Amino acid sequence: MKHQYIISGMSCNGCRTKVEKTLNEIEGIHAEVNLNPGEATITMEKHVATEKLQEALSATGNYTIEMKTAENSGENAVKSCCSSKKEHSHHDHSKKASIPHNATGVFYCPMHCEGDKTYDKPGDCPVCGMDLVPQVAISHTQFTCPMHPEVISNEPGDCPICGMDLLPIQASGEENKSYTDLLKKMKIAVLFTLPIFIISMSEMIPNNPLYDIMPIEKWNWVQFLFSIPVLFYAGWMFFVRAYKSIVTWNLNMFTLIGIGTSVAFLFSVVGMFFPDIFPSEFKSHHGTIHLYFEAATVIITLVLLGQLLEAKAHGQTNGAIKELLKLAPTEATLVENGIDKVISIHSIKKGDLLRVKPGEKIPVDGKITTGESHIDESMITGEPIPVDKKAGDSIISGTINGTKSFVMTAEKVGSETMLSQIIQMVNDASRSRAPIQKLADKVAKYFVPTVVLISVLTFIIWAKFGPEPSYVYALINAIAVLIIACPCALGLATPMSVMVGVGKGAQFGILIKNAEALENMNKIDVLITDKTGTITEGKPSVEKVYAVNNDENFLLQNIASLNQHSEHPLAKAVVNFAKAENISVVEVLDFETITGKGVIGTIENKRIALGNKKLMLQVNASISSEIENKVTAEQNLGKTVSYIAIDQNVLGYVTITDAIKENSAQAIKELINQGVEVIMLTGDNANTAKAVAEQLHLSSFKADCLPEDKLKEIECLQAEGKIVAMAGDGINDAPALAKSNIGIAMGTGTDVAIESAKITLVKGDLNGIVKAKNLSHAVMSNIKQNLFFAFIYNTLGVPIAAGILYPVFGILLSPMLAALAMSLSSVSVIVNALRLRNLKL
Repeated sequence: MKHQYIISGMSCNGCRTKVEKTLNEIEGIHAEVNLNPGEATITMEKHVATEKLQEALSATGNYTIEMKTAENSGENAVKSCCSSKKEHSHHDHSKKASIPHNATGVFYCPMHCEGDKTYDKPGDCPVCGMDLVPQVAISHTQFTCPMHPEVISNEPGDCPICGMDLLPIQASGEENKSYTDLLKKMKIAVLFTLPIFIISMSEMIPNNPLYDIMPIEKWNWVQFLFSIPVLFYAGWMFFVRAYKSIVTWNLNMFTLIGIGTSVAFLFSVVGMFFPDIFPSEFKSHHGTIHLYFEAATVIITLVLLGQLLEAKAHGQTNGAIKELLKLAPTEATLVENGIDKVISIHSIKKGDLLRVKPGEKIPVDGKITTGESHIDESMITGEPIPVDKKAGDSIISGTINGTKSFVMTAEKVGSETMLSQIIQMVNDASRSRAPIQKLADKVAKYFVPTVVLISVLTFIIWAKFGPEPSYVYALINAIAVLIIACPCALGLATPMSVMVGVGKGAQFGILIKNAEALENMNKIDVLITDKTGTITEGKPSVEKVYAVNNDENFLLQNIASLNQHSEHPLAKAVVNFAKAENISVVEVLDFETITGKGVIGTIENKRIALGNKKLMLQVNASISSEIENKVTAEQNLGKTVSYIAIDQNVLGYVTITDAIKENSAQAIKELINQGVEVIMLTGDNANTAKAVAEQLHLSSFKADCLPEDKLKEIECLQAEGKIVAMAGDGINDAPALAKSNIGIAMGTGTDVAIESAKITLVKGDLNGIVKAKNLSHAVMSNIKQNLFFAFIYNTLGVPIAAGILYPVFGILLSPMLAALAMSLSSVSVIVNALRLRNLKL
């Protein structure tokens, strides 16, 4: 049994991990915990009281758990456990990381330092200090930290944990506010840094012409005054972030920047006001101290440039979602009492009749009631060919009508539409963490303290063994080590690629629930696929009804009556066939569905059974050799056959055909070529399954599978160490989809199947699996490239900055060049991730 619970008291990924571990230690349950919203999905072998769950959580922290109900499901369960030192010792939050009832946006850290945590205000990530970036939403604007997705704010501001600028979530005018603010600061920084740089560099010119205007002491005062707006306005946020990172001991890139530039600036100020306290090697031939205002200001300006480029790039990563947002029309034509009336899309209610004119966008999900047309669904499915639609066919919001007008019934409105669900799913997936990111997290945890230690050792070694002025060399090289080692690129490597990749998938109708699914899709060894609705069209039709006594209409009336309330595709096919033959249905008593076998019920005091051979055995119905032979012949042609029994006597059968999708064979061939074993598990009989398997050249299949059989097959494969993907579309596939490493739901299937899956294919065919695997491979390759860029910069940069090349080549790296290299490392990662936008699937 599976239950949903709301958990309060979590605000970071550490909390989430602790809660999940605690729950999983309870015997007989398996728990999966999400941070935002604060929910747990718990699968139990037998019922475990909520009180017992609460007792376990109370023993490990200030967490509460309650069963999710209709009344509390809308509440936000994300409450800060880090709001005080008593509750959570490793953070000291000044604000609760919660989503208010009237929240209009969500911000998160692109590094996902604390998992799925979000903020309701823009600002800085409390762990790494990065700008919080926005999660694109359908309406209203909210703000979050790019380092801490758990912080959400309705207004722009700073992250309560790390002080970074909170960035807007959604695609709106406010999205550019952070970029605009950074651009303004960048202009101020350049305006005052350039004169400082010129003054400083002029010392290299023989007979410096500037000294003819003023003596060096006064030029030093100019540098000091010009550096104040750069450091204390344009770059002040970096010092705030550095301070917060040290106080909370969440050391990050801004720790290194803050320490390095502070040392350079404070050294220069003290040297200007109290020159006599320094030894002679710190003094120039003019008798003044070597000042480093230019190093501090140029570093701040270059880091600001990197932040500016990142802010612009974060807006580009959400480009796919923005395009989806543009698909939603703002108005619709309501047909009321025969009169057309233009209304806002927000005013549409379920059941409304809407007229869609040629060239207009479909306003909401629904079905055509009168008329026909061809619909361009490429923006949702990625398929360029328009689809013909007639009365009774389903249509999707955001798709574009062709050249004919029709009237439709609204079935799903607002957040229920597929377009809204796609946007929400892409948002959630963009904010999730890929397992490969653990590598970057592990490195970053020890990286900053190691760099600080290397910087200290660099100062000591240069001061003791370096050439004169040794202390000057020691100071400059120590600062250069701090600056070049900033791990910004390391943190950006994974989330930037994930954000772009998930958005790209959405453009092709591949909806990815989280980054883990995106990563694991590249590793699959086996694909388990259902037959009906996955390999086949899922639109079965009755070919014929065979009756032993030739009374086919009598049998058809009975089985149509039996199936009139069933949602199964085969049942619908029977009912539709009966309607076409003008056969009326009668009342059925004691109707019962036997999962994986068929249906039974009572009609006019006669017990009717319709289903496969397993059902016939269950109801003790006898099958004659004549019927058995005819059924086998039909099955060998790849057709599905259901026996019809009345009072334990099989009196005939119904033959149902379901065409194989055009691209199923091509997709399966491509997957096999990529080394994926494709296995078909179907509830259909062995003869039909064999015929389909041979037509598709499948190496393996299993027939007569009940839902538990599919589950066991997946468990066996996983026990062999296989990474298993399961593709299905029905309620009976839901357990297998949930159990598999990667559940892939056909978008044309049931909501239960889609909810259980990690990946949903909007178009609902196997070709989407090929595209999903290709996308996964491209994203993982991109992430590895990004990690290489990040590691290579730091691996090579730190030793060079420390001066390892000086004894042999006489090469030193100035703090300014170190800052430029650090910014370039981030830019290289961003540019490389954005290449995924041009990926062709």
